[in-house]
Amino acid sequence: MRKWSLLVLVCSIVLLIVGCGSKKEETNNTAAAGNNTTANTSSNAGDTETPAEKSYKIAISQIVEHPSLDATREGFLAALKDAGIEEGKNLTVDFNNAQGDSSNNLSIAQKIAAEKNDLVLAIATPSAQAVVQQVKDTPVLFAAVTDPLSAKIVSNLDAPGGNVSGASDTNPAATTQLVDFIAANFPNVKTVGVVINEGEENAVVMAKMAEDELSKHNIKLVKAAVTNTSEVKQAAESLVGRADALYITLDNMVVSGVDSIIQVAQKNKIPFFSSDRDTVEKGAFATVGFKYYDHGYQVGQMAAEVLKNGKKVGDLKVSMQEKLDLILNLKAAKALGITVTDDMKKAVQDQAQNIIQ
Repeated sequence: MRKWSLLVLVCSIVLLIVGCGSKKEETNNTAAAGNNTTANTSSNAGDTETPAEKSYKIAISQIVEHPSLDATREGFLAALKDAGIEEGKNLTVDFNNAQGDSSNNLSIAQKIAAEKNDLVLAIATPSAQAVVQQVKDTPVLFAAVTDPLSAKIVSNLDAPGGNVSGASDTNPAATTQLVDFIAANFPNVKTVGVVINEGEENAVVMAKMAEDELSKHNIKLVKAAVTNTSEVKQAAESLVGRADALYITLDNMVVSGVDSIIQVAQKNKIPFFSSDRDTVEKGAFATVGFKYYDHGYQVGQMAAEVLKNGKKVGDLKVSMQEKLDLILNLKAAKALGITVTDDMKKAVQDQAQNIIQ
C-alpha cells in the first residue's frame, strides 16, 4: 500500500513539472509573438517616407571678378538663403568667371545652355548678352546691367516676356546728380577725363550720358580708350594735363584695373569720381549710387519668386535702383588734394552710411 502511495506521489510531481513547463513555453511563445507584432508595426511605420526637400541648381556667369560684381553675387545668394534656398543644403551653384575674356564669356554661355539648371544669373552686360543669346528654355535673370534695352537683352522693361528679366544697376538720375555736384563744388574743372573700354556697350552708354550732362555745365569730356586691363594705367596717365578731373563709368574692364587710376590721381592730385560705391571705398572721392550687395539682393528676391512661387520670369518687371545718395570718401579726398566743405557733406542724405571716413 505504501509502495502504491509513493508511486502515485512521484507521478503527480512529474505531471506537475511537465504542466508548468508547458505553460512557461506557451507564455514565452505568446510574448515572442507579441514582440514580433510590435517589431512589425515599428517596421511598417518606418517604411513611411517623408517627401524629400526640393533642391535647386543655379548657374552664374560673371564677366570678371571685382568688388561691385562680387558684391552683387553675394547679395543675390543672401536673398535666396533668406528665402530658404541655401548653398550646401538645397542649392547647388555653378559659378563661372570669364576673367574679362570675350571668348571665355561665350564658351560659358554655351556650356550653361547645354546643362540642366533651374535658373541662370548673368552678372554684367557682356555676360547677360551672351547668356540671353544661348539660353532659351531656362529662366534667366541679369544684374549689373547698365541699359538692358540698348544692349538688346530685353525689348521692354515693364513686360520683358520670354525667359529673361532682371535689374539695371544704373539710374540716369545718378549721372545727373554727380555731374551737378562736380559743377557746383569744383568750379575749376573744365574738362573731365574718362578711361573707357569702348567695346563694352554699357560703358559707351554711360559715357554718352555723362558727356551730355557735362555739356550742360560747359564741361568737356575727354576719352582715353583701352582694350585690356593692362592699358588702364597708361590711359590714366595720358589724361594728366588734359583733364582737370577723372571719371569712370560702370566699365568692367576699367573697374578691374582701377587701382592704377587711383595711383595716378593721387600722385597728380586730380579729383577722381566714379559710378559705383565700391570704387569710392577703394580710393575715388565721390559717386552717386548704392550698395551693389543690395542690388544683388533685389535680383535674388526675384529669383525666389521664380523658384519658390512659380512666377514666370518674363512677367517680372525689370527693376532699377530708385534710392540714390551722394557717397564721399574723406580719406580719399585728402590723398587727392581735395578740401571737403560743409556744403559737400550736407549734400549727403545718409551721412552715417555714405560719408566714408
